[in-house]
Amino acid sequence: MNRHLFFLLVGIALVLGGCTLAPKYTRPEAPISADWPTGAAYRETKAMPGTPTATELQWREFFADERLQQIIDTALKNNRDLRLAALNVQRARALYGIQRAEVFPSVNAVGSGSRQRVPADLSTSGNAMTTERYDVNLGIGSWEIDFFGRIRSLKDRALEEYLATEQARRSAQILLVSAVANSYLAFAADREHLKLAESTLETQETAYNLIRRRYEVGLASELDLRQAQTQVDTGRGDIARFMQLVAQDENALNLLVGFPSPMPNEILPEDLASVKPPKEISPGMPSEVLLRRPDILAGEHRLKAANANIRAARAAFFPRIALTTAFGTASSDLSGLFKAGSGTWSFAPQIAMPIFDARLWSAYDATKVEKETALAQYEKAIQTAFREVADALAVRGTVESQISAQQSLVNAVAETYRLANVRYTTGIDSYLGVLDAQRSLYAAEQGLITTRLARLANQVQLYAVLGGGGE
Repeated sequence: MNRHLFFLLVGIALVLGGCTLAPKYTRPEAPISADWPTGAAYRETKAMPGTPTATELQWREFFADERLQQIIDTALKNNRDLRLAALNVQRARALYGIQRAEVFPSVNAVGSGSRQRVPADLSTSGNAMTTERYDVNLGIGSWEIDFFGRIRSLKDRALEEYLATEQARRSAQILLVSAVANSYLAFAADREHLKLAESTLETQETAYNLIRRRYEVGLASELDLRQAQTQVDTGRGDIARFMQLVAQDENALNLLVGFPSPMPNEILPEDLASVKPPKEISPGMPSEVLLRRPDILAGEHRLKAANANIRAARAAFFPRIALTTAFGTASSDLSGLFKAGSGTWSFAPQIAMPIFDARLWSAYDATKVEKETALAQYEKAIQTAFREVADALAVRGTVESQISAQQSLVNAVAETYRLANVRYTTGIDSYLGVLDAQRSLYAAEQGLITTRLARLANQVQLYAVLGGGGE
């Protein structure tokens, strides 16, 4: 009998390789244009031949600034959000392992012993007696034979959910890398704003002291003195505000890095000019680049998981076959367990055929709706990604013109300020002209810093939305 049982188990194992009731998965067409947008705003988006795409450059290669590299590396090791994402991956992998194990039978060794007193009126001999029984068995307990692929479909779903979680971890890393880089650049820009405010205040205080001395000897009006004082007071307020922003930028970096103590001042940038710009990258083709983004890959894995869930729901309409079998030894005496003639075996297959269960149809309908939902989310993720890249390309195509125009404005306003100052000191114009020119110069210089920050931040944004930084 053991030989027959062996051949039966082999036959069952062969059946496990059979087909499932699954609808074949095919990747949906990407609901986006085959090319990036074109027009005046995108005239500078075409990369030079040989320029790598974002996914071809690791973040250490893309970010050329050594201090920024050091900060990002520390953040990847210590950031708590990224650590949680990694723990979620480990949990999903463990759940997949549990579901995968359902395909295989679980073999258990079981030993048992019992003593029972049988009263005389129940005993076959008519006398009270004590019976003993000892068993040792090796067997399979209620193993579902997956003829119709239900368990394999659930295993495939668990696998796709695990893979989606892994892609979510990569998305979290991309977000962290870009957030650290943007905080680093914002810190540099606010430090430059602070330096500008300090140098402007120094000039304003010099002018105020000069006007105050002229006012004391009757060569300047009180109006000129008060106007100069307003500039000094405004400058002091700007310095305090930018001091606050610099401190908050540093706090943001410390949180992202996740280090228990503040970062050393020597690895923080003095201004934007001290930051090495990132490398240029090519946007590539939408259908090639976007489908490699971790968030879109995660959406596709969730779509595959929903497809596998439909297979499991379909298989629930068919019979379930379970097998319980064991072989071992039994004896009424503990010392006789392994003697000749004490062998035992049991073979108990079971088949359950659903005749009427309204829940199965509702569950099947629910799985189909879940797949349509996953498909809509997947297509929306692609369209959102296309829009993010297009926006970044529009900034890249126009930001150099903005910087050029802003620099020209700074030069023009600086000359205006110089001429207004000359006209005031020679008595031709009032101090109001100097005041307006100085305000315009300060605002133009602040605008230039902001525009230069926008150019660097756009390079980081383009790298992130094209899927760079996830490895």
